[in-house]
Amino acid sequence: MTAIMLRDIWPLAKVQEFKLHFARYNSHNQPLDVFARDRKEWQGWQEYWPGRDDFNLPFVFSIMQFYHEPDTWLFGGVWRIVMRHAERYDVELTDQGIGFIGRLKLGLRYLNRSTRVKLENHFDQFEVREILREPYSGRVFPGFENIDLGFAELETLIRNNRPDRTAALSNVKGVYMISDVLTGKRYIGSAYGTEGIWSRWMSYVTTGHGGNVELRKLVTDPTLSYCLEAFRFTLLEYRPALTPDDAIIGRESFWKRVLLSQEHGLNRN
Repeated sequence: MTAIMLRDIWPLAKVQEFKLHFARYNSHNQPLDVFARDRKEWQGWQEYWPGRDDFNLPFVFSIMQFYHEPDTWLFGGVWRIVMRHAERYDVELTDQGIGFIGRLKLGLRYLNRSTRVKLENHFDQFEVREILREPYSGRVFPGFENIDLGFAELETLIRNNRPDRTAALSNVKGVYMISDVLTGKRYIGSAYGTEGIWSRWMSYVTTGHGGNVELRKLVTDPTLSYCLEAFRFTLLEYRPALTPDDAIIGRESFWKRVLLSQEHGLNRN
């Protein structure tokens, strides 16, 4: 099958006037999650000054790593450099390719560490992978057995109120696990009563700890920086909403026991 190249659908004029911004994980945030949860925060990624004038051309063609798929990038807009300050840029979003923002997925294998390069050196190599029906707002629900979410991605999904996630997880009880990837410790929790999994996880996004004693000790920064860096969520079991609460509590106890989350994890009881 013949590949559709970016140049085939978007013959960009004066490509030599553009820098290309390969936005990638910065040790704290995935730019894809930043884009999906807060466009103003995403603009801040274009305004960041790395200590030298890397955006030294009139425009920035910005893409972000679509980290769920290898060698895939999501288009994040064409930005005009309005002013260069000593420590930041002033930028404004142009209308160039505006209908593609958050929708156009591009393929390119790029392993260089440089994140701000000349667009003219790469533009002809971009392959069109997909054009999404709507701007990206989080991953499609993968099924109950395949949930594996970092804190930032969970925050994005909840903030955008993804209907597929909300519908699926609001109507089930269950047992979940929060893993601290920095220490390897785990917390086992459950959602029962009138509280579905989705509602329970919303409380973590709001507070970082959901009221749990051991997690509260880790969450000392109001920006929830530790949660963003360390916490991952998965669903161990799910049950229909009519399942008796004591059955859910019993399954929670089972998982605490086999995963040693009281002896070596983050469960106090």
